[in-house]
Amino acid sequence: MKKYILGIFAVAVLASCKSQQEKALRSADKNFILKTANENFAKKKWKNALALYDRLPNLVAGTDDAPNVVFNSAYANYYDKNYRLAGNQFKNFSVSFPQDNRKEEAAYMSALCYYNGSMDYNLDQSSTELAINELQEFLNNYPNSERSKNINTMIDELSYKLEFKAYENAKQYYKMADYKASVTTFENVLNDFPSTKLRPKIYDYIMKSRYSLAVGSTYELKDERIESALAFTRQVEKELPNTEYSKTALDLRQKLEKEKKDFVVAKKQMDEKIAVLTAKQKKIADKLAEQNKTEEQIKEQISNEKKATQMRRDSAVLTTPPPAATFKIQR
Repeated sequence: MKKYILGIFAVAVLASCKSQQEKALRSADKNFILKTANENFAKKKWKNALALYDRLPNLVAGTDDAPNVVFNSAYANYYDKNYRLAGNQFKNFSVSFPQDNRKEEAAYMSALCYYNGSMDYNLDQSSTELAINELQEFLNNYPNSERSKNINTMIDELSYKLEFKAYENAKQYYKMADYKASVTTFENVLNDFPSTKLRPKIYDYIMKSRYSLAVGSTYELKDERIESALAFTRQVEKELPNTEYSKTALDLRQKLEKEKKDFVVAKKQMDEKIAVLTAKQKKIADKLAEQNKTEEQIKEQISNEKKATQMRRDSAVLTTPPPAATFKIQR
């Protein structure tokens, strides 16, 4: 019986709350809407509070209630995990109410909202870049604030997310065996994030990519790529001594040295074959040139003979006298 009474009481309370929320949503009374919204906020009923706070900006504009509506609405969105919207509202509060003693808190919460709204590394990172800018702006504006103490940690965390995304993108080229693109993209990661903690792993991928490029290279580029790969193994050994990466560098360097020796032998054999082939081609070309020369001489001789014959004919015509005159005898 006691449980039954408590159940009825709970239903009654719920119905009463629902009825008050519905009345507030339909009401035009600013004070009633604000009172109900604040009660929902205090009870952590964020969605109910937001539904009412959304009705209040025009009703409280220019009044003392305006800052509280914006501030509470921002927090309600924050707790409801609408971080992007909450961040904009906190930022708007710090700009719209510069004399309010909660300005610094709003600026911090704005940055924190963007931080919490940062997407996972494998998604679009525009939100992460925005969060870094907002955190840095708070640090610039409030360098001595107690809230600034953890800002650098958050910035480092977000920066690492950008680094890791770039690193993972570069890894895809390596997995696809596009070693040239792999080297370029990993080097871009180092240029964009010179202090990255991923440097040893990036070095490892660049080293392996350069090795694969050298081994599978075309004849014309092989020598250059072997030297480039060898130079990088030495750099890894120098910068990462006594590590698994330096051991890999030593192993690859030994393989590259053997590849270099084999290529020198193969190159010598190839050069000899090319020299023999070039000599044959030259001999054939000389023979063809001689034949062409002989043919040209024959053609020239025939042409000269034709010209000489024609000249003799022309000369004969000029030196032959005209026939004597004849007269007809009249009958």
